[in-house]
Amino acid sequence: MFPDFSDMSEYNIASLSRLIEQFERLPGIGHKTASRLAYYILSLSDEEAARFSDAIDDAHKKIHYCKQCGNYTDKELCPICSDPNRDRSIVCVVEGPRDVIALEKTESFNVLYHVLHGVISPMNGITPDMIRIKELLARLSEGNIKEVIMATNATVEGEATSMYISKLIKPFGVKVTRLAYGIPVGGDLEYADEVTLSLSIEGRREI
Repeated sequence: MFPDFSDMSEYNIASLSRLIEQFERLPGIGHKTASRLAYYILSLSDEEAARFSDAIDDAHKKIHYCKQCGNYTDKELCPICSDPNRDRSIVCVVEGPRDVIALEKTESFNVLYHVLHGVISPMNGITPDMIRIKELLARLSEGNIKEVIMATNATVEGEATSMYISKLIKPFGVKVTRLAYGIPVGGDLEYADEVTLSLSIEGRREI
C-alpha cells in the first residue's frame, strides 16, 4: 500500500503541493477537491499512475481542432464535418465542444457546427479576435451556407456575442436565427435536457 499522507500538510511536500495546484487550475475545482484528487493519484500503483499520465499525454498530443468547424478531433476533420449526409447549408454556432455533444444528443439536428471556443467578454479581457469569428466568416464567404443558428448560452456574454456575430453575418445575405428560450436565462446548453433542447431548436427565431 502507498503511505497515507492524509495527516501531513501538503505544503511540507513540494511535489504534492504542485500536484494540488495543478488540479486547482481545473474549472470548478476548489482546494479541498484538488487535495482529494491529488491524494487519490498518490494511492495509485505505478502502473495505474503511468496509464493516467499516458492518457493525458496522448490526448494532448493527438487531439486538435477540426480544420473546418473547430470541434475537437484526432483527424483532419471531425466525424460531423466528414459526414456526407449532413445538411451543409446550415451551421450552428456554439461556444464550446461540449455544446456540440449536448445538441447531438437531441437527435434533432443534422447540420454542421462552428465552435467559437469562448464568448466575447470585455470584463475578462476576451475580445472578438480571441475567439473563432473570422473562421466563421471565411466559411460564409464560400457561399454554401444559407442559415446560421446562434446557439451561444443564454447569458449576458452569450447574448452579446450572438448579436455581434449576427451583425457581421448580415452583409452575406445569410439567414441568422437564435435558439428559442426553452433554455433558461443564464443556463448552459451542456446542462439542458434533450427535450428542452429539441424544442429550442424547433422554435428558433430569426435575428
